[in-house]
Amino acid sequence: MPKIRLATSAAALALAAGGAALAQTAEPPPVSEQLKDPKAADVTVVGSILEPAQLAPTPERLDRLSLPEGFGISVFAENLVNPRMIAVADDGTLYVSRREVGDLLMLRDTDGDGRADQQQTVASRPDLHGVAVDGDTVYLVTVNDIYRTTRREDGTLEPLGEPIVDDLPTAGQHPNRTLAVGPDGMLYVSVGSTCNACAEPDPKNATMMQVAPDGSSSTIFASGLRNTIGFGFHPETGELWGMDHGIDWLGDNEQHEELNHIVKGNKYGWPYVYDDDRFNPQDDPPAGITMEEWAAESTAPVGMYVPHSAPMQMAFYTGEAFPEEYRGDAYVAMRGSWNRRPPSGYEVVRIDFEDGKPVGFEPFVTGFLMEDAESPSGWGHLGRLAGLAQGPDGALYLSDDKNGVIYRIAHEGEGAAADEAALQPTNADGARVGVGGQDTATPPAPGEAELASAILQPQGGPIDVTSPAFAEGQPIPDAHAAEHENISPPLDWAEGPEGTQSYAIVVEDPDVPKEPPFVHWLIWDIPAEVTELRDGVPGTPALPLPEGVRQGANDQGSVGWFGMRPPLGDPPHDYHFQVFALDTRLDLPAGAGRVELLEAMQGHVLAAGEVIGTYARQDPTQ
Repeated sequence: MPKIRLATSAAALALAAGGAALAQTAEPPPVSEQLKDPKAADVTVVGSILEPAQLAPTPERLDRLSLPEGFGISVFAENLVNPRMIAVADDGTLYVSRREVGDLLMLRDTDGDGRADQQQTVASRPDLHGVAVDGDTVYLVTVNDIYRTTRREDGTLEPLGEPIVDDLPTAGQHPNRTLAVGPDGMLYVSVGSTCNACAEPDPKNATMMQVAPDGSSSTIFASGLRNTIGFGFHPETGELWGMDHGIDWLGDNEQHEELNHIVKGNKYGWPYVYDDDRFNPQDDPPAGITMEEWAAESTAPVGMYVPHSAPMQMAFYTGEAFPEEYRGDAYVAMRGSWNRRPPSGYEVVRIDFEDGKPVGFEPFVTGFLMEDAESPSGWGHLGRLAGLAQGPDGALYLSDDKNGVIYRIAHEGEGAAADEAALQPTNADGARVGVGGQDTATPPAPGEAELASAILQPQGGPIDVTSPAFAEGQPIPDAHAAEHENISPPLDWAEGPEGTQSYAIVVEDPDVPKEPPFVHWLIWDIPAEVTELRDGVPGTPALPLPEGVRQGANDQGSVGWFGMRPPLGDPPHDYHFQVFALDTRLDLPAGAGRVELLEAMQGHVLAAGEVIGTYARQDPTQ
C-alpha cells in the first residue's frame, strides 16, 4: 500500500513536491518561495474555488470505494440529514450530533446485523456539535456552552439542564467546537479561530482549552491552532495529537494541513507562521514582535498533509478486530476541499504510529471523490466526511453530513474488500507531506514552587507600591475580574534605588489550592523612568507604550492580564501585586512564563515591594 513517509527536513519536503506540483505552480511559484523578506512582501497568489458536485451514494458508486485488503465498508444508517461528530458508548450505542438540525441522535443496532434499527433524538440545542462519552457521563458542546449529562440504561439521556461552561468565545468562521475526555479526566475543548488569519481579540479563540469535568475551571492548554477539530490521545503514551486546518488563500498547494503534537503551554504559529516556519504575507505579528521571534516561540508541525483536505474527527484505534499493524494508529476523516485545483481530501487517512510517534500517512478509504463529466467543475463527490469513531465491536463509524449517511468500516478477513491498487492519496501529487520541524514539546520545569524564595531576594530595601483602584488589604473592584471587564488595575510605585534599569511586575494568587501560586500577570522591561501603569493595559506580547515592555503568559494560558476568578463560595483571596526594581533589562522573549521570568531576574533584584488586594466572587443567583 502506498505510504507517504514523514520527511525529516525542509529539503526533503521540497523533494517530496515532485514535478507535477512544479508544473501546476510555476506561474507564480508558491507564496513561501516568493516571500523572502516579510517586511517587503510582494507576492502573487492564485486561488481556486472548485466545489465538486454532490453525488448520491448509490450501491454502484459505493462499490468503487477502495480500502486495504480484508476491509469492507457498509451503510450503518442513512437519511440522517446532517450527521457530524460521533461518540460510541461501551454498550455500542452510537451518538451523533446534527449541527443543522440542532440535536443529538442515538442510533442502536439491536439485532447485530451491522445496521442501526433504533433511532431517537436524545438531546437538542442550537449548534450542538461536539460529543464525548465517558462511561455513563456524556458531554456536549455548542458554540458557547458545554453540557454534562448522564446516560440512562436505555441509552437516552437525562435532561441537559444548565451548562457547566457558558463562556466559550463567540464563533465566526469556525464555530464547530469539539471535545474529548483526556487520560487525566479533564475535558479538552477545541475552540477554532473566528477568521481565516487575524489577530484574535479573545485569547481563547484558536486554542485547545483544558476544562475541569465539572466546569469549575478552564485554562488555555495550547494556542496558535487555527481549527483543530480532530484530535485524540495516543492509547499508550497518553500524549495529545491533532490535525489543524491550514490557512486559506495562500494558493492551491499552501498551507498544508498540520499534524501537531499538542503540549501544554506550546504555541503553534497561527496566524503569522505556518508549515516549516514560513511567514504568512497577509498579517503581521503584534507591534514589537518580529516574524522571526514569533516563529522561534512556535512549535512546528510534526507532519503535513495535502493542503485544503479539511481534517475532521480523529480516532486512535484501540480495538482488536483490525490486524495488528493497524492498531494504535490514528484515523482521520478528511472532509474535502472547496478551494483547491484539483480537489483534495474526500477520504479517510491513516496516520501510522510507531513507538508512540507518527512516521507516515497512508490512505485508508478512498474513492469518495471522482471525475464527473456532467458537473460544471468536472468533479463529483459521494459525501463530505465529518465524524469518525471506534465502536466496541472494533469497527470504525464514519459520517457523511451531506448525503446523511453513517458508514461502518470493518475488517472482514482476507480478500473481503476492494481494489487496493486504487488506494492512492486523493490528488496528493506534489503535496509536501512530512515533518516540518522538530517535535519541540516542552516538559514542565522542576522546582517551580521554590524559585521565588530562592531568586527574588532584593539587595536593597522595599519600594512603596500602591493602586489608585484599591487600598492595601481592601477589595479589588469588579471591573478587574475575569468575568467582568477583565482589565488590569492601575499601579503606582516609588522609584527604585540607584542603578535601576527596569521594572518587572508579578501578580499572583497564593490562596489557590496548588503550588506554585496562580499567575495573573507577568510584565517586564518597564523603563526605569516609568513608575506607573494605567488601567486596562492591552493583552499583547509587546507594548508600543511604554516602548519595549514585554508581557508573559498567565496561568489561564493567555498573555497579559487575566483577572481574578476564585471559586464560588471561597472566602476572599489575596492578590499580590509585586514590583521588582532590576539592575538590567531582561533578555527574555515575550510570552515567557513564571519560571523563565524568575530565573532571568535572579541576581538582578535591587528592591521590591507589593500591594495586596482581595477579591471574592458573588454568586449571581443569590
